[in-house]
Parts: sequence; structure tokens; C-alpha cells
Amino acid sequence: MTRTLALGALLSAVFVTAALLSFAWTPYPVDTMAISERLQPPSTAHWLGTDHFGRDILSMLMVGARISIAVALVAVGIGMVLGVPLGLAAAALKGTWLDELIMRANDLVFAFPSLVIAILITAAFGPGAVNAIIAIGIFNIPVFARLTRGAALSLWQRDFIMAARVAGKSAPRISAEHILPNVANLLIVQGTIQFSLGILAEAGLSYVGLGAQPPLPSWGRMLADAQTMVALAPHVALMPGLAIILTVLGLNLLGDGLRDHLDPRLRVIRT
Repeated sequence: MTRTLALGALLSAVFVTAALLSFAWTPYPVDTMAISERLQPPSTAHWLGTDHFGRDILSMLMVGARISIAVALVAVGIGMVLGVPLGLAAAALKGTWLDELIMRANDLVFAFPSLVIAILITAAFGPGAVNAIIAIGIFNIPVFARLTRGAALSLWQRDFIMAARVAGKSAPRISAEHILPNVANLLIVQGTIQFSLGILAEAGLSYVGLGAQPPLPSWGRMLADAQTMVALAPHVALMPGLAIILTVLGLNLLGDGLRDHLDPRLRVIRT
């Protein structure tokens, strides 16, 4: 295991452990306000301090991690479940009208960033975590479709695929039995990277009020609430900012480490 993979796995494990632990325990209830203890700096009573309502920041970060994981994980799942089959179909039908239709639809989605899509969805259905998931998930579909198509196209010319076609296997069966297992490593790595981007996107949407709504804590909304108090109590903005930075850094390092570990060409270069 490389140091990049080990460090990424460690940071990601801390993030996931905090989220899972929040289901059973947090230092303080996140829905309880204590105005007399507002804007307290880090101390033995409140390890990361308190916010402008006197709520414990560590507790809110733990529960906020839960929200971030749920939004990013489901959004990546949407991208994989819909994008991978589209990419496989486009590769199997290269040059046909269906391939062209799938690629142009991907271009259309790429023309609208997830924030713009979220604004459109929010205008129709209102803000919330579910709409954030839909917006980020829609943006993930063309990412996985393009990656799958590009990787699959190089495999369709390989000898073992030619042998499968000679044996009478259909294109969908070849895609499922031969193409998909050979691009799975790429999809795992890309899924890790998209997961980190999903964390960032959720924080950004919450920052502008389009993500998870109160009383659910959200890292992005914690930053938005703290932006007017940076001079008075910098820890209120520093803690959720560091949580976002370290989590995204850990997931990106994990993705890079997995890519190096799973790609046989890179293993040959390292040796």
C-alpha cells in the first residue's frame, strides 16, 4: 500500500467513522441551543467551540458528515446506475444514431453545472437534500457515460472480444460479461473522485441555501452562517472549512492511490 493510498484511506475513515458514530452519540444534541455559551472558543467542554446559537460545533460536524455522505453517495450511485449502461451501449453501437444521441445528451447536461440544475429543480420543487441529490446525480451521469464509453471502445477491438463475437454472443452480453469487468477498476477510481466532488457540491448548494434545510446541520450552511463572524470568532468558519478540505483531500488521495494500485501499467512503472 502506497503512502498516498494509506493517507487517503485514513482521512476517509475518520470522516466515515464520525458520520456513523453520530447515529449513536454526539457530545451534545445538535438541536439544543445555549445562547449563554454562544461563540465559545475551543475548550475541554467544547473541543471545537460553539456557534452563534451556542451549539457544539463538533457535534454539528459529525451530523453534517452524515448528510454529506448520504447526498454524495446517492448522487454517485445515480450517476453509475444510469451512466455506465449508457456508456456501454454507446460503445457497442459506435457510429450509430443511438451513440450520437447519447453523446449529444451528455454534452447538453455538461452545459449546465450542478448548481444551475439545482436552481432549476429548486424553483420547481423547493430546496432540500433530495433535490440536491437529484441535481448532483444528473451531473454525474455524463461523467460515467463518457468514461465507460472511452474505456469500452478500446476493448471492443481486443482479441478476446472478437472471440466472444465469433462464439455468437450478443453485444449486450459481451458488454456485461467482458467489457464491464475490465472497466470496473476505472469506475471505482472515478466513483471515489466523484464522491469527493459530491461532498463539495453539497456544501456549495447548502451554502447558497439549496441543500439540506434546518434543523439538519450542513457543512456548507455552517460556513454561510459563520461568514459574518469570522473576525469575532474565526473558529466558527475555520472548523467546517477544515472538515470540507480534509475530507475532499482524503477522498482524492484515496482515488489516486486506488488508481495507482489497480492500474497494472502504473504498478510496472513503480517497480
